Amino acid sequence: MIGRIGCAAALAAVLSLATAATAETRPTRLSPADIAALAETGAGPGTSGVAGIHTTVLYGDPTVEGPYTIEIRVPPHTRIAAHTHRDDRSAVVVSGRWFFGYGATADAAKLKPLPPGSFYTEPADAPHFAMTGDEPAVVYITGQGPTDTRYTAAP
Repeated sequence: MIGRIGCAAALAAVLSLATAATAETRPTRLSPADIAALAETGAGPGTSGVAGIHTTVLYGDPTVEGPYTIEIRVPPHTRIAAHTHRDDRSAVVVSGRWFFGYGATADAAKLKPLPPGSFYTEPADAPHFAMTGDEPAVVYITGQGPTDTRYTAAP
């Protein structure tokens, strides 16, 4: 499992740096223990705002201009309604099974199960939705801030 976490962390860091070739960056190395020691909040900027989701900023600041990477920890049986973000984002599933779909309404038929090691994108202004099943999921999301979350309908 540590190997997958390490690979996902490395991929997230590379994606973060690649999102803004002209942005000033700082070297960052985080082991799983380092990540566990970072401050964790409830659903933070650029997340769905759904109760129970915990967010940790791994790199940058999603509320200001520049690259960022966040970790979201999503509890079992969580549903995230269709929404968009203003920035292009990419993501890696670190653990658990994450069900992800594209569309303006959350349609179970459009969900694709994404196991650990899976990669997906959230293009700017493209509606998408997600959920977890019986197990929690951890996902690393990288984008170019500032980010936001706009629901296509009431969550």
